[in-house]
Amino acid sequence: MQLPSSLLENAVNAFAGLPGIGKKTALRLVLHLLKQDQQQVAQFSDTISRMRSEIRFCKRCHNLSDHELCGICENQLRNQRLICVVESIKDVIAIENTQQFSGLYHVLGGVISPLDGVGPDSLTIDSLVERVKQDQVEELVFALNPNIQGDTTIFYIQKQLQQLPCKITTISRGVAFGGELEYADEMTLGRSMMNRLPVENYVK
Repeated sequence: MQLPSSLLENAVNAFAGLPGIGKKTALRLVLHLLKQDQQQVAQFSDTISRMRSEIRFCKRCHNLSDHELCGICENQLRNQRLICVVESIKDVIAIENTQQFSGLYHVLGGVISPLDGVGPDSLTIDSLVERVKQDQVEELVFALNPNIQGDTTIFYIQKQLQQLPCKITTISRGVAFGGELEYADEMTLGRSMMNRLPVENYVK
């Protein structure tokens, strides 16, 4: 793609580096910004910069937050003895959109995948085990993507918690094996959350 300005080309390349954004879409976005007045563009730039520099991770569940604790963890109306374990922050957003879960979350930051060099120490498993112990958690719901890596992670964590009086369940497999939670429709995901089953039914 030949562009008349190196500054324009650099901006297009920056946008094209975002997931799902091709060069043509990036060019449309950059040309749109050029039509805006400088104050609007400066505000847009400042918003992105502040988001990157000021956003933090919840010290309890590892969700994104503006403060030490995220709004979900701070909400005393939610069931503090029920934790949903997810792979990523995108999964928290997907489940919250179903409005079918009233407990808290724990973001692992990935799943165990030896082929990709991801072991238990790379995830937030230790802090999850501590939460279960300290907060007297009654039920742990695993909402990991239904694939080999997800099942391996569930099996590993289950072993770490086997001496604790905590019920361990998983969402029902309304989400197809090999699928990803963020792409499941809200009704399917909501029903899977409501109809959760003992983890032994799926992970052996």
